[in-house]
Amino acid sequence: MTTELSPDALSGLLDRARQDYEALVGRGLSLDLTRGKPAPEQLDLSGELLALPGTRFSAADGTDVRNYGGLHGLPELREIFAEVLQVPVAQLLAAGNSSLELMHDCLVHALLSVVPGAESRWVEQERIAFLCPVPGYDRHFALCERFGIDMIPVPMTPEGPDMDAVERLVAEDPSVKGIWCVPKYSNPDGVSYSDATVARLAAMPTAAPDFRIFWDNAYAVHHLTDEPVEIADLLGACADAGHPDRAFVFGSTSKITAAGAGVAFFGSSPANVTWLLANNAKRSIGPDKINQLRHVLFLKDADGVRAHMEGQRALLQPKFEAVARILDAELGGTGLATWTSPRGGYFVTLQVPDGCAKEVVRRAAEAGIVLTPAGATHPYGDDPRDAVIRIAPSYPGLAELEQAIEGLAVCVRLVGYEQRAR
Repeated sequence: MTTELSPDALSGLLDRARQDYEALVGRGLSLDLTRGKPAPEQLDLSGELLALPGTRFSAADGTDVRNYGGLHGLPELREIFAEVLQVPVAQLLAAGNSSLELMHDCLVHALLSVVPGAESRWVEQERIAFLCPVPGYDRHFALCERFGIDMIPVPMTPEGPDMDAVERLVAEDPSVKGIWCVPKYSNPDGVSYSDATVARLAAMPTAAPDFRIFWDNAYAVHHLTDEPVEIADLLGACADAGHPDRAFVFGSTSKITAAGAGVAFFGSSPANVTWLLANNAKRSIGPDKINQLRHVLFLKDADGVRAHMEGQRALLQPKFEAVARILDAELGGTGLATWTSPRGGYFVTLQVPDGCAKEVVRRAAEAGIVLTPAGATHPYGDDPRDAVIRIAPSYPGLAELEQAIEGLAVCVRLVGYEQRAR
């Protein structure tokens, strides 16, 4: 990342960066790039949901969606998303609006009840650990912290997690019970797992007989190009490799329709589905089937999902293009940063010189540009290199986003040249 500069050239660049930063602070901006949530225009694409289901309250099988029951979720909705999430309909559950809630519940149930293949409840074991590909999703890490699960960072590669490290760790340590995976357009790098990575995850020997892959397929249909990425079927690969219970598959409509009123999904082996249903029956008499019926009537089928996501792409793609264009114009050739160019998903990862990320985020906040805290992409909020910054382009309007990225680039130049001048 380093570009050699003479002392005079560096001094001039630092003076210019300081002047640009003073001007930036003087603009009195108030911009927020902290979270990858849909913009109002994206939510408007699903406005018709609010008028559904009208006077219809019967599912395809005659179920009265206004009443109790139906822990599996509506069959017709599960049929739509079985293809999207690569899970057989009979092994897919449709639940409430949050896949994070399902992940939380799976951890709680594993701690308090014996998962298929386990010798005891996780809470009875001396230590529980999860592998955490980094950079990764802060809410996954927060769940582990909440329940006292140790986190072991594993580097990400262009094909997914470093599988040599993963295979070694799961083979030698029975306390390693799981791994967090965002397999398509991962948060925050945008990496999609290769077929070879999926095959190795499915087949690898594990010291823990109850090892689970938490497969958070949050961006399954969130493409940003004309060439959608397709990933291998993990659930099928696990079954073929003789580990049918290994995968917990999660997904939702949260970034497809209404983020606060979507539908979440869980898919796994028949044994795992039975296990989750038995535990969930003690906390719920059934999901919001009216909302599920809304989604059936609105989306209609898997092709309807893909058509709807083209509307989402039309709104998101210009924002991601703007981020790339501005970063290239402001930071290209400086040696101060590299950044990802994702083919889908919701984030761009910006890498700055080691030891600079926290200071860049602090300077940006002082200038009125709020970013996700540096370190959030790593377990315990600790990026050992202090180099990764997550950019969430989705929510701001295009003009606001451009101002924010231009301002962020100013902060990168200021902090980067200050470090070089020391």
